[in-house]
Amino acid sequence: MATRLIGIDGPGGAGKTTLAVRLAEELQAAVIHTDEFASWDNPINWWPEMLERALKPLVAGASAHYQPTAWGGEERAPVVIEPGGTVVLEGVTASRSAFRPYLAYSIWIETARAVRLQRGIDRDGQHARVQWERWMAEEDRYIESERPYEHVDVVLCGDRDLWR
Repeated sequence: MATRLIGIDGPGGAGKTTLAVRLAEELQAAVIHTDEFASWDNPINWWPEMLERALKPLVAGASAHYQPTAWGGEERAPVVIEPGGTVVLEGVTASRSAFRPYLAYSIWIETARAVRLQRGIDRDGQHARVQWERWMAEEDRYIESERPYEHVDVVLCGDRDLWR
């Protein structure tokens, strides 16, 4: 592969982004966030676009090109990631079965549901609680069907923010 992809998966609020930022700094790596493809209306089933626009090109030695989701706000600038070195793929479903053939290494972050929900509310506000609860139900279906924690290289505990 022209680019080594490291997947950091886990449910929302688990600590994936924090670990991804730290790892990207250490490895001087770009980060692709699944949230750049997901939305409140489509929390799980956006993956074919990521596969075609980011993962397949990078492992083939081509640039990744995609337009991040606006998440109800202003449109964001297009993203271009050049191939080579390491790229961190971070977010809910980052180690899904469709992505596994492209991952050189994968991590699952396990964090208590109450901790995750509180982190989400702290970040997004109490008004987002209903959205978070809907989002968590979608994640539960993904976790039940794919059991990603059984297919990763390592499982980390995200309750204590060990990588801050």
